[in-house]
Amino acid sequence: MYRRANELFPGFEENRIETPDISFAVLTAGSGPVILLLHGYPQTRSAWHRIAPVLAENYTVVVPDLPGYGESRVTGNWQGMGSKRRMAKSLGEMMLALGHLRYAVVGHDRGGRVAYRMALDFPETITALVSVTVVPTPETWEGVSKAFGMGAWHWFMMAQPAPLPEKLMAADPRFLIDLTLGKMAENIERIDPLALEDYRFAFDNPDVRHAMCEDYRAGAATDETDDLADRMSDRKIQVPVLLFWEKDRLYGGGREPLDIWADWSSKVQGKGIGGGHLLPETAASEMLEDLLPFLEKAIDVPGQL
Repeated sequence: MYRRANELFPGFEENRIETPDISFAVLTAGSGPVILLLHGYPQTRSAWHRIAPVLAENYTVVVPDLPGYGESRVTGNWQGMGSKRRMAKSLGEMMLALGHLRYAVVGHDRGGRVAYRMALDFPETITALVSVTVVPTPETWEGVSKAFGMGAWHWFMMAQPAPLPEKLMAADPRFLIDLTLGKMAENIERIDPLALEDYRFAFDNPDVRHAMCEDYRAGAATDETDDLADRMSDRKIQVPVLLFWEKDRLYGGGREPLDIWADWSSKVQGKGIGGGHLLPETAASEMLEDLLPFLEKAIDVPGQL
């Protein structure tokens, strides 16, 4: 049943893009200014099935599986491949291979961490940033508490050295992913059955689970180091930023998301939305109410195609 999930993206074209380190599985559709959509853990590009078709009515939309996730495979050196800087570089190479020089990036969860790293490292390429349920990695770690540890236990388990988490996850992958997605969505039945099967099938693959662990290992090491270096040097995101976060949730030790992101950019706006953590699936209509006018203002101008 895997990749029947592509039925969720009517009119999109399936592409296989080779870069020096990654063989990307990517869907594309539409025309006009370009938007890159990046999913999170433990999902695939199917996470955007309620957002991407709407955007494709007026934009060129690119929807890949993250490096190592879904059907995107690491073909080069695995060393450091989980770092958001490496992912950002590979995704930039993918976009260049598709002929896109400038584009907005929308990222949820782990994809949100790749997205803001792209905005920091490639300011000449990124036209706008949309971050969904994410604050920068240093502020996340600085806000760790008992409640965070109990709720986001996978941040600690999956960051352990190999092969411990990989072996634990292999014991019953379907139980683990259903438990995780059910909690994130506040009810697993809110996830489309085709998308859910896509996530499950991908998670069955030990290479995908290893890539996810490498992602979280980097989050506890290289990603934090890279972000702290930017924060200490007062390096800012230069493009307009739109945030969506889980309504009534505080981040980074009890801080409001807008306050946290104001330390990283002077062009930040956003709001909290109900629906749990998987907002692109559980609250797509609410997201689009703000996303569409933001993109129109941020990137629908001459010279930014």
